[in-house]
Amino acid sequence: MDNTFNYKKAIFAGGCFWCMVKPFDSQPGIISVVSGYTGGHTVDPTYEEVCSGQTGHTEAVEITYDPMIISYQQLVETYWHQTDPTDAFGQFADRGDSYRPVIFYSSEEQKEIAEASKKNLQATGRFDKPIVTKILAASTFYPAEDYHQGYYQKNSAHYQLYRNGSGRDHFINKHWS
Repeated sequence: MDNTFNYKKAIFAGGCFWCMVKPFDSQPGIISVVSGYTGGHTVDPTYEEVCSGQTGHTEAVEITYDPMIISYQQLVETYWHQTDPTDAFGQFADRGDSYRPVIFYSSEEQKEIAEASKKNLQATGRFDKPIVTKILAASTFYPAEDYHQGYYQKNSAHYQLYRNGSGRDHFINKHWS
């Protein structure tokens, strides 16, 4: 039986999209993880345009998943474990709107799950600052250039240096280990 018609999409922004692919890519039920841009006003922006801060877009990943194998709730939980949800102005070494943390929902169900999860995370007291990750309606998602796709596989040494140097791994180990 072909489940293609049952696949769903989720869009998350959590800083550099290179670092957001791998945590989702290896999970059962994930069909694809695409790096790209969303949330802005420029049609089909380039990486350089997004980095300029003039497009309104943020780097994000679009995840196609099989909800019979992995739930949206599980994806949101994975998302939290990859970001600093207390930093609205970027993530780790990456600063500015194009690196802001956002959960982009495409249905009322996704919105409710994301909002409840955010509320629950705040209630845990895990962080000593408020959870400021935005939860916004999804807009058009534009795939990034080919050289950004699967970057952790294509350029694994550079990816690992970048990830470690950005402070992301230290933060994740401190707050989620």
